[in-house]
Amino acid sequence: MRIISVLTVFAVASLLGAAASGIARWSGVELRGYEKKLAPKINAQKVALESLAKYDNHSVMIVHRAGDGEAEIHENQVDVFVCQTGEAALIIGGSVIGGKTTAPGEIRGTSIQGGQKMKLTPGDIVHIPIQTAHQVMVEKGKQFTYVIVKVDTK
Repeated sequence: MRIISVLTVFAVASLLGAAASGIARWSGVELRGYEKKLAPKINAQKVALESLAKYDNHSVMIVHRAGDGEAEIHENQVDVFVCQTGEAALIIGGSVIGGKTTAPGEIRGTSIQGGQKMKLTPGDIVHIPIQTAHQVMVEKGKQFTYVIVKVDTK
């Protein structure tokens, strides 16, 4: 038992050293576990999220949805989605209806007109370029958890 404790201490110390140098790892098991961790934190917009890391030109967060997201455009950020659990539809392209600037470089609205719809399931990865309208849609009674890597382009 003592050997396991010592090995655990060394493993944690090595992970902390890796994180300090900018290296981070989240296991698939850990990421899929966020579905249960974030579900109780769902807000009125049917979303809960947690920041995993912030770096000079990008950040990593995990998002859990139990309903549709807003339509959005990022003027200076690329989004990369890595789907973890559940399923959703992503509407991408077209134009945002009722779009308003909600933060510098962020436009949000109620829906998208003229976009393409694609199904998202665990294991899928989607790259969304800057200036591209997108909206995550989750069917009533379903949930969807995904990692977002946000890359600053300016």
